[in-house]
Amino acid sequence: MWHIRITVSVASLLFISSSAAFSQGLITQKVLSLNMAQRAAQGAIEKCRADGYHVSVTVLDGGGLLKTFLRDDGSSPGSIDVSRRKAYAALIFRRTSAEAAKAWAAHPPAPNIPGTVLLGGGVPIKAGNEFVGAIGISGGPNGKEEEACANAGVAKIADELK
Repeated sequence: MWHIRITVSVASLLFISSSAAFSQGLITQKVLSLNMAQRAAQGAIEKCRADGYHVSVTVLDGGGLLKTFLRDDGSSPGSIDVSRRKAYAALIFRRTSAEAAKAWAAHPPAPNIPGTVLLGGGVPIKAGNEFVGAIGISGGPNGKEEEACANAGVAKIADELK
């Protein structure tokens, strides 16, 4: 009978200590501010304009929600949704949308995740090792050029991401 009490006591102690490990209280996380998102989007627009094309730019926060959106004069209406999908793909897959497309092409079938598109032009935004958002560009001549614009946008806020 005493060994049952010890077993129950040990089990209770393990349960209480494991519950304490899981209940850590408030979690501190980094969040992409609206001002940072707007500067990144504007930096991407400026780079694309300098290269001679007009695009749509979507910046998502770390939860995949819209933080800011810019559609340059003369950009295609179809670029609106595609820029969001590229940003979401970069956020979900934790790498550029071009890298995700390449990885899934090598190991098909690609997952069918609503709201994503596996085309170049989406870039995750990281603060240290933490993903705080993503930027997606659509309307340029190709994914490589669009990704260059996205990287230019992220470069505009790089000092604040450290």
